[in-house]
Amino acid sequence: MDKVLVYPAYFPCALQLAAMAQADSVVFELHDNYQKQTYRNRAYIAHSNGILVLNAPIIKHKISGNSRRKTKEIQTSVHTPWQQHHFKSIESAYRSSPFYDFYIDDLMPLFNEPVESLQTHNMKIFNILCEVLEWEVKTEITTEYQQEFDGNDLRGLINAKRKIFHSFSPYIQVFDESNGFLPNLSVLDLLFNLGPNTLSYLRAEEIDFSLY
Repeated sequence: MDKVLVYPAYFPCALQLAAMAQADSVVFELHDNYQKQTYRNRAYIAHSNGILVLNAPIIKHKISGNSRRKTKEIQTSVHTPWQQHHFKSIESAYRSSPFYDFYIDDLMPLFNEPVESLQTHNMKIFNILCEVLEWEVKTEITTEYQQEFDGNDLRGLINAKRKIFHSFSPYIQVFDESNGFLPNLSVLDLLFNLGPNTLSYLRAEEIDFSLY
């Protein structure tokens, strides 16, 4: 796959990450209008009771008229220790996984350092993922909103409610004996369970991205 256009996501799901892993280059759309119920501020992980949602709370403002807020203007809440809560949930879910100890120190800045801009934080997540996975990928950012795109426009993958048409190949998950295999979870599930094989797994998935 040549070039893909995606939105920065909060610990992106397997489907979006597979699209980026299979692309020659990745373009991040940074001039979109913010929408609720997307992977911009949420991620899904496997937990003892099934799927757990990690939701980064944002600061809400009243908007007059029909104006919309740009995602680049969205700030995360400073009134709740949501980063610490997310870390504790991740630790509880994955501390017994094969690669938790191997990667968690590299991820700690994402839970310890203050966050204001959601979009900036999501880009930071992507950059750290590239480092820990030793993933060399060409990236670009948009300078204005792309009405049309000369490549694979996969911005729709940011919709957390979108139907998934691909059956991901099962891999061993921490709670698979009680939950069964849970597909399309956050990259955190892949990273802690598959470790350095994460990119190989994603690139091997034969996904028909034209459906998205």
